[in-house]
Amino acid sequence: MILVSGCLLGICCRYDGLSRPDDKIIEMASFRRLLPVCPEQLGGLPTPRSAAYLCGGDGFKVLEGSARVLTVDEGRDVTEQFLKGARECQRLATIFGAREAILKGKSPSCGLTDKVGVTAAALILSGVKVTEAG
Repeated sequence: MILVSGCLLGICCRYDGLSRPDDKIIEMASFRRLLPVCPEQLGGLPTPRSAAYLCGGDGFKVLEGSARVLTVDEGRDVTEQFLKGARECQRLATIFGAREAILKGKSPSCGLTDKVGVTAAALILSGVKVTEAG
């Protein structure tokens, strides 16, 4: 079982209400068991929602309490929702025995390259191999 950002499978769960389908991930669904997740929705945020960014550090810093997640438009603190979504993804990984996750890049939840997102960090700390797509 592999956890996958739902937007990569064409699910309209991104902050802007759209998806970011990845043909390779969609093809993979025909021969691998994939579990689509959206940490921001699992954390209780609506779709669509305000874009957010990591403030004061990366997802590891958010997990330890020294950084926050704020909305781009109003600067509203959505850290608790991001933490809840990360915990729910960890829980799903445990329940389904997922040892791998493919997450959407450039996301304050799922990203790896710009700054490690909150969910990506939580899964890495749980021993899940996290890679980035899209």
